[in-house]
Amino acid sequence: MTAFLARLLGRLPIGYLQLMHHPGRLLAALAGVAFANVLVFVQLGLAGSMAESVAIPYRLFQPDLLIISPAESESLSDASTLPRQRMFQALVHPDVTGGTPIYMGRSTWISGNDASSSIQFFGLEPDAGPFVHEALAAPLISLSLSDTALVDTLTRFVDMRGFAAAHPEAPVPFEMQGRQLGAIGTVSIGGGFGGDGVFLVSDQTFFQLFPQRSSATPSHILLALDPGADPGRVATELAQLYPPDAVRIRTVTQAMEQEVRYQMTERPTGLIFAFGVVIGIIVGIVIAYQVLSADVADHIREYATFKAMGFRQGFFVGIILEEAIILAAIGFWPGLALSELFYRSLAYLTNIPIFMTPDRAVAVFIGTIIACAMSGVLAMRKLAAAEPADLF
Repeated sequence: MTAFLARLLGRLPIGYLQLMHHPGRLLAALAGVAFANVLVFVQLGLAGSMAESVAIPYRLFQPDLLIISPAESESLSDASTLPRQRMFQALVHPDVTGGTPIYMGRSTWISGNDASSSIQFFGLEPDAGPFVHEALAAPLISLSLSDTALVDTLTRFVDMRGFAAAHPEAPVPFEMQGRQLGAIGTVSIGGGFGGDGVFLVSDQTFFQLFPQRSSATPSHILLALDPGADPGRVATELAQLYPPDAVRIRTVTQAMEQEVRYQMTERPTGLIFAFGVVIGIIVGIVIAYQVLSADVADHIREYATFKAMGFRQGFFVGIILEEAIILAAIGFWPGLALSELFYRSLAYLTNIPIFMTPDRAVAVFIGTIIACAMSGVLAMRKLAAAEPADLF
């Protein structure tokens, strides 16, 4: 390694040799950098999981436009209802070829072993296949049978293995909202921070489960457009058909991105995750600074000798940055491995969509190098301000 670094740097790798001279201190520094990386990865992973769980319900649908209530809520599941009449008004537009309402409600499912899960119900017309993901189009038709449902095999806190064989000809019975339902198929959607699972039912079954709801007040409306129509232009023109602030019309992608941004920047959970990332970065900078400043103090006489010989400040900065980059490059990997283990364990225990991404790993690696480099520059302040004679 010494020969390799010497060829790479074009000089003796003084920083590397100084780190190797104190193995105990090096291990402590690497452990500190790894710990800071784990802190950052955990917070980024949880934030990414929240963003992914927000996006999952949107991906069930594939309309060209989404009409939602103008109420203040930015959440797909918490938004207020709107009149079904808004769908018929939209169908007047020549570029709108079809529409369907969505009904959403939440209920608590208590299974046979007294485990409870918060279930998000989506009520859809059985012939709404063109508006949903292609994998749901065929099973959706089977929901025309009364009191049937497609159940989420990734529902948390409930053993879903008994539903694996669910079929329209052999429904698996279960009870919700005081009604006996039959699972005629399964979906793999998963829960998030707002619920534990998603069940799909027909609109008529939905009204049986939630008798306070009416077909006249859907939660959202999905619209299909002519293949060549511009969604942005159509959305602008449709907005002019309604009274001011009566609805919000967006593409599913726009609605999803806005809710993710809302959850990450305005809700307490997202702000907590951001604060956790900042704390992890600060911890990493402090740990690296303590190690590098201690190293500078231990070798102050050697640095003084170099300085008296005429070596400029850039030479010393290069040595400390060499140490900082080595600490970052080595300490990152155990932090990455521990974080991946944490992700897998949390995903297994909770079914939340948390996983490592290449972009996140690269970003944290670059951030680790920058943080350690900043620590190195801070550790050089004492040497930069001192005269050689003062250092002996």
